[in-house]
Amino acid sequence: MITTLLIILYVAIVATVAVIIINTSTPPKAIAYLFLIILFPVGGIIIYLTIGINHRTYKLYNKKLEVDKNIFFELKEKLKNYTEKTLSTSKNHLGHFYNLTKFIHKENVLTNNNKVSLLLNGECKFPEVIKALKAAKNHIHIEYYIFQNDTIGKQIGDVLKEKAKEGIKIRFIYDDFGSKDIRKSFVKSLIDCGVEAYPFYKIKWLLLANRINYRNHRKIIVIDGKVGFVGGVNVSERYINPNKFNCYWRDTHIKIKGLAVLNLQRVFLADWNFCADQNVVIEEELFPVENQENPSDYQQLVQIISSGPDSDHPDIMYALIQAILLSKKEILITTPYFVPRASFLDALKIASLSGVTIKLLVPSISDSKLVNGVSNSFYKEVLEIGVEVYRYKKGFVHAKTMVFDELVCSVGTANLDERSFDLNFEINALVYDKDFASQLKNAFMEDLKNSEKIDLSQWNNRPVLIRFTERLARLLAPIL
Repeated sequence: MITTLLIILYVAIVATVAVIIINTSTPPKAIAYLFLIILFPVGGIIIYLTIGINHRTYKLYNKKLEVDKNIFFELKEKLKNYTEKTLSTSKNHLGHFYNLTKFIHKENVLTNNNKVSLLLNGECKFPEVIKALKAAKNHIHIEYYIFQNDTIGKQIGDVLKEKAKEGIKIRFIYDDFGSKDIRKSFVKSLIDCGVEAYPFYKIKWLLLANRINYRNHRKIIVIDGKVGFVGGVNVSERYINPNKFNCYWRDTHIKIKGLAVLNLQRVFLADWNFCADQNVVIEEELFPVENQENPSDYQQLVQIISSGPDSDHPDIMYALIQAILLSKKEILITTPYFVPRASFLDALKIASLSGVTIKLLVPSISDSKLVNGVSNSFYKEVLEIGVEVYRYKKGFVHAKTMVFDELVCSVGTANLDERSFDLNFEINALVYDKDFASQLKNAFMEDLKNSEKIDLSQWNNRPVLIRFTERLARLLAPIL
């Protein structure tokens, strides 16, 4: 009996190793999985089968890819032509970041005539969201990774129910893993009031191994095709300061008015048609291009970038790397998880060694001990080439923002880790505007007042056991 089990285990190990070698696209990721299987054969195999299968390779999302391409082909062509015209008239404004927009514009449309408002933390975001929801005249589209059935979740839910009863069309997407506490009674109460609600890839035990890792991490709100919200703030009272958790939660979101909302709309509807198995088509009410208001203060250029297992390339990562390499003076980065790919890390090194000032703001203590240890293992490497690293002490910093040369900003849902770059569905906004960049830089500098700068010599003098443990944990970086 024992001999039979050992043979089965041996065959399972050999088969899994073969699958990893054949199907894992990057050697570091393959090595990380092999390392796990060597140390913990049974556990390593389970982890790989749970989170390691590359669904971009296996085409699990073939249906979604086909839906996206077929339904929105005509719209994409029109928006691509619009982008070409926008690029030609905005070349001077874009300056040395002109090639960034050219690099990613085929799938990620550059729009002018936008107004972007910076919303710091939940206490700034949610009043604006509720005000905009109450003002909806035609439709409300909401898509969230985490939507909790707490005070703020109930408040927003009540508004959605009221608007549905008024006849406003409401479509609601929630991630079935991140929003697991609303899956039953809360969602049912929305549906009973006329809200259409669907999970993004409903989790079933038999399918858990395939889908637990490829989650919808996007946070999108679109109202009447004219007002949109995107950023790092989920729907949870944890994001509102002060909170009952006794942890100051520092995060960043933005409100967009103007043409960029149409690309948020496109991403939402592609997700909707997939998870709701519908065929919502392009119509004037959803894409009111001709009815967009263009006041004098709608002057900002905005580019919405989405990526995930359904995209051909990790566009968000590519865009950030390109922005880093195009920067000439200063880069300000805020991220809750600093577990960068080698290519991203190399871009930071190239920029820093070329004389660009780089400041990196991270949490003092992460909400994950493993990720905290892995992140710590990278700091020595970037400190040695001149990057300034600050650890936020006031609470937990969850914002995902970058400011490049006080001209271009990135605000969105993507963290600096493998999960965001390749495994989850993410969305970021690039804002090409000096005034907005100045606002985001000021917020960054305020955060530094509540942070501690890491000193390289002191960092290197930490206990050997701690540094060894962090380096050991770093072997798992490619799969985090």
